[in-house]
Amino acid sequence: MANLKELAESHMAAARSEERGRSAELVAHDGPLRQTVIALTDGTRMAEHNSPPAASLQVLAGRVRVELENETQGEFGEGELWILTHERHSVLALEDSVFLLTTVTSQQGQDSRS
Repeated sequence: MANLKELAESHMAAARSEERGRSAELVAHDGPLRQTVIALTDGTRMAEHNSPPAASLQVLAGRVRVELENETQGEFGEGELWILTHERHSVLALEDSVFLLTTVTSQQGQDSRS
């Protein structure tokens, strides 16, 4: 069983020591379900990327902004949970931040939205 508080603290420390300002670890993987702890230092951006069939972001510490091209989808702080869009998006840390990214991906050629 993963201790999210401990993971958040250790990955934030790792992100602060990394030149790119980020640290991540896959903490749960069960079939199409994946949960990843991601730490970003203040001002670090996860570049625009495609979204899996289903995803949520739960902020464990700090504050992040989810952006669609040049528009803000939302800003989220500690304890907040957000269902991510199916559109290409990026994530910007507005301060040192850690979040739990939960995704459901296709499995064996099947789209989980079916």
